[in-house]
Amino acid sequence: MNVPNVETVAPPALDLTWVRSQFPSLAQTVNGHPAVFLDGPGGTQVPQRVIDAISDYLRRDNSNSGGNYPTARRTDAMIAAARVAMGDFLHSGDDEVVFGQNMTALTFGISRAIGRDLGPGDEIVVTRLDHDANVSPWLAMAEDRGVTVRWAEIHDEDCTLDMADLASKITSKTKLVAVGYASNAVGTINPVKEIVRMAHVVGALAFIDAVHYTPHGLIDVAALDCDFLVCSTYKFFGPHMGVLFGKRQHLKRLRPYKVRPLTDAIPFRWEWGTLNHECIAGITACVDYIADIGRRARPEVPTRRSAIEAAYEVTHEHERTLLEHAVTGLRKIRGLKIYGITDASRFDERCATLAIRIDGHSPLELANKLGEQGFFTWDGNYYAINLTEHLGVEQSGGFLRIGLVHYNSLEEVDRLLAALRGIVGS
Repeated sequence: MNVPNVETVAPPALDLTWVRSQFPSLAQTVNGHPAVFLDGPGGTQVPQRVIDAISDYLRRDNSNSGGNYPTARRTDAMIAAARVAMGDFLHSGDDEVVFGQNMTALTFGISRAIGRDLGPGDEIVVTRLDHDANVSPWLAMAEDRGVTVRWAEIHDEDCTLDMADLASKITSKTKLVAVGYASNAVGTINPVKEIVRMAHVVGALAFIDAVHYTPHGLIDVAALDCDFLVCSTYKFFGPHMGVLFGKRQHLKRLRPYKVRPLTDAIPFRWEWGTLNHECIAGITACVDYIADIGRRARPEVPTRRSAIEAAYEVTHEHERTLLEHAVTGLRKIRGLKIYGITDASRFDERCATLAIRIDGHSPLELANKLGEQGFFTWDGNYYAINLTEHLGVEQSGGFLRIGLVHYNSLEEVDRLLAALRGIVGS
C-alpha cells in the first residue's frame, strides 16, 4: 500500500530580527561590549512605539480627565482604549481592569478592602515562594484585623510549592489564598488553576500575583476563574504601571478606602487620585506590540486577543530554546548551582529565569564583573526574601539572577556562559 507523502508544516517561529529592531535600548554598549539585557525580571526594555505613545500624549493631549474640552476628551478616550487593550490581554471585561501606581500599591489597596469583612477566627494563606508584595500586604491586614496567617511551604530541592502542604492549610476557615503565578526568583510556575479551584471549594477568594509570569506566558483570567490578578506593565515591555483584574461582582461589592469619588462606578472607584495618563497611553502600545508578534507569526488571526495568543506560542518556544541552552551550559561550570527545576522534561513548570550561585564568588561580585562586560543581571533577593531566608542564602548575598525574555538571543547566552567561565577560571 502506497502511503502519500504528507508535508510537515513547521510551527511559526519568532522573528527575532524584527523583535530586536523594535527596542532601541538593545543597541547600547558597555566598555565596548554589546549590552545584554538579562534583567527582565526587574523590568523589561520597551519598544519604540511605547516611547512614542508616551511622548505623543504629553506633546498633544496632556490633560486631566473629565474636562469638557478636546484634550480632556481625548484623555478619557485614551484611558478607555487602554482598558479595552488590557481586557484583551487578560481575557477580561474592560470594566474589570483597574490601573494603579504599581502592583504593590494595588495589592495594599485591595487587601484593606477585603480586610473590612475579616476578623478573629478567619484565616488567609500565603506562600514561601512569593514576592514580598504578595505577602506583606496580607500580613499587615491580618495583624490589623486579628486574622490568622497560614504559610504554604516549598520543596527545597526544586523550589516548587508543596501542594500537599498547601492543601492542608486551606480549610473551612480560609477566606483568601494569595499565590504567585511564577516565582520572580527561581522561575517556578505554580499550578494556579488548581490552586484557584482549591480556594473556591472552601469559599475562599483567590488572589494571583502574575507580575513575573506575564512576559513568559499567556494570561486568561476567564479560564483561571481567579477572583483577582495583578501584574505590572513594565515587566512585559510597557511603562512603569500596575494593573489589577478583579471580578466584576467583587469590585462592586467591596468598599475601597479612598476619598469620595466623583463616581462610584467600577473600575473608577478603585483608582486613587489622578492616574498616570502618559504611561497609560504606553500600555495600549505595549499590548499592540505583543499582538503584532502574533500577527507576524500567524497573519490570519482575526482579533487582538487571538494575536496575543499566537504571540505567546512563538515567544514561549523561543524562550524554551534559550532556557535549555542556558541550563546545559551553566551545569558545566565548576562550582555552579542552579536553584529550581533543572530537569528539561519539566521545563513547562518553569520560565526562563535562573537563580544561581558559584562557589567562591558572591552574587554581588558576579553581578559587578558581568556588568563590566555588558551583562545586566541582578544580585540579592529581589524581594523574594522569604525564599532566600528559607534556603539559607540571604545572609551571604542571595542569588545571581539571569532573566531571559524573548528579545534575548542564543548568541547572548553563549557570550554569558563564556563570561562566567572566564570569571570562574580567573
